[in-house]
Amino acid sequence: MDSLVISLAGATVMQEDNIVLRDVRLDVKKGEMVYIIGKVGSGKSSLLKTLYGELPFNGLTGNVLGYDLSTITQRELPMLRRKMGIVFQDFQLLSDRSVYDNLLFVLNATGWKKKAEMDKRIREVLTQVDMVHKGYKMPHQLSGGEQQRIAIARALLNQPELILADEPTGNLDPDTTDQLMQLMLKINKEGKSIVMATHNYNVIRRFEARTLKCENSVLVENVPEVVELDFF
Repeated sequence: MDSLVISLAGATVMQEDNIVLRDVRLDVKKGEMVYIIGKVGSGKSSLLKTLYGELPFNGLTGNVLGYDLSTITQRELPMLRRKMGIVFQDFQLLSDRSVYDNLLFVLNATGWKKKAEMDKRIREVLTQVDMVHKGYKMPHQLSGGEQQRIAIARALLNQPELILADEPTGNLDPDTTDQLMQLMLKINKEGKSIVMATHNYNVIRRFEARTLKCENSVLVENVPEVVELDFF
């Protein structure tokens, strides 16, 4: 169990009163990269939301980063989320603040106090995503790929053990997607576990990793020969 960052068994993933995935088994090891693929609406995003506690957990075993999803309290949720980084398709940057202030907002919200330490950490993550000279920019002054790099920097601020990425390349062109995936692989090789939901076949073909598929309300190990399916 110590080598696992995620361990689900007999899990049911629900949106309101609708079952989207049933009897889910998912084990993710430390340092592993895993794709969750499937058609739009097949349950990929709902599964990620269950992992970070936005949707309630129902099942036999639900352990993420040492937290039991079946008993976790609202008070404990921020502590779980501080141990993970979440990257969204639509970036979700604060439009009225600079890049630096977007990152500073997260550090303030997660309990950082010392200005010098916050400055240092912001510079570190911006350097990590090759955006160290963009701290003064406003989000609207950045390209889509640059905004997603900032979103990844934001996810890295608290040195998470696990990155959950929900269609992170969904709004990007192919060249920018390749650049972002190179960055994600670099982060993975530095020891971060990554679970990424996608329906972009080119991504999973070009950047191979263990692949699970949401299909017919179940999550199954994907068979490489049948990867190229209509995800739309």
